[in-house]
Amino acid sequence: MLLRPLIRAVTYTRWLHLVIGAIVPLAAGLIYPGLNSPSFGDWLTAAALPIPLMAALALVPSARRAEGLQARLMLFPGKHARRPGEEAYADDAATGISATPSASWTDRGRTALWLVFRMEAGLVAWLVSVWLLQCTLVLLDTSIDAPVLPFLTPSGPGKAALAPLPLLALLALVVMAGRLDTRVARQLLGPSVKERMTALEERTERLLERNRIARELHDSLGHALTLAVVQAGAARAAQDPEFTDRALAAIEETGRAALEDLERVLLLLRETGRPRGASPGLDEAARLLDSARSSGAQVDAEVTGPVEDLPGPVSREAYRMLQEALTNALRHAGPVPVDVRVTADRSRLRLRVTNPLPPGRPPVAPGTGSGLRGIRERAALLGGEAKTGMKDGTWRVDVTLPLR
Repeated sequence: MLLRPLIRAVTYTRWLHLVIGAIVPLAAGLIYPGLNSPSFGDWLTAAALPIPLMAALALVPSARRAEGLQARLMLFPGKHARRPGEEAYADDAATGISATPSASWTDRGRTALWLVFRMEAGLVAWLVSVWLLQCTLVLLDTSIDAPVLPFLTPSGPGKAALAPLPLLALLALVVMAGRLDTRVARQLLGPSVKERMTALEERTERLLERNRIARELHDSLGHALTLAVVQAGAARAAQDPEFTDRALAAIEETGRAALEDLERVLLLLRETGRPRGASPGLDEAARLLDSARSSGAQVDAEVTGPVEDLPGPVSREAYRMLQEALTNALRHAGPVPVDVRVTADRSRLRLRVTNPLPPGRPPVAPGTGSGLRGIRERAALLGGEAKTGMKDGTWRVDVTLPLR
């Protein structure tokens, strides 16, 4: 376990990423005050002089993007070095590192802190690494009698046995410095509040889209399968060739419509760019009612008002609600009388579907079932209201949708 980091390529790319930051103070130190036999004060001067330059560079918005991309590439394992089951880093945002330009002064300030940290920490890491390598060479050269470690002043041939100590210290430095560099990068180059809010909104949109697609599939395929089951059962019970032909025709028509809905949803999932067929609206409700009647249900329907002039979203969602209500009636009550009332005016659309329950069959508890939940969700998204449950001995689905 302790040696595992030493056999991973990312350990050394992290150390390299950190040490690269030492180039700027080393170049500044060569110009002033010069690095010929530098003192501790000379190193402090070389480390402090480039700070204003780094702060000025952080004002450029693209500097944050460049640092973020470099950090993603060098601080996290790529596909070639990733262990099985390890999270994907270098090719996505799972690193916690932002790769977008600075969008605010807060971003610029965090970028400036990062550049200064990388420069100063890189200089320290470079100096300590060089010193530890020098210690190893001194210990291996038995002819040199010089102190190499603060707590040791070895002399003679026996000091070569201490040569592995600086190397071990160097390896520990490489591992710990890389981890520190990665942790600070996540803190200073991580996404800003605005970026996190944008990512959250995008994730919410994706979840809403997935829920909408799930409702589409549930309503369309559930309706088609319910009608097919009811029609097949009725045809087998009737044992009438003429009735069987009508039932098979109804199953064929319903299945064809379900396949069209399925193809439209699959196109939406694939995002192929091909034109997608329009979803059916409430002006096509006659097809739903005829399908329910062909399954044996006694559907009494009344539609009043300019249904064909309804707004597109209201018409499409109302069609799906009616479809789900009829499906529930056939699935849970069988071929019973179903009363459908659709009323539209200038301000609202009201949809009501009622049906009795067979004797001895307990009613579905309000709020249960994904279909009923889907009806309420559709209504809520349009600013309306949906109520389901028993009333006066019948099961009711009552939906009110505003048109403005």
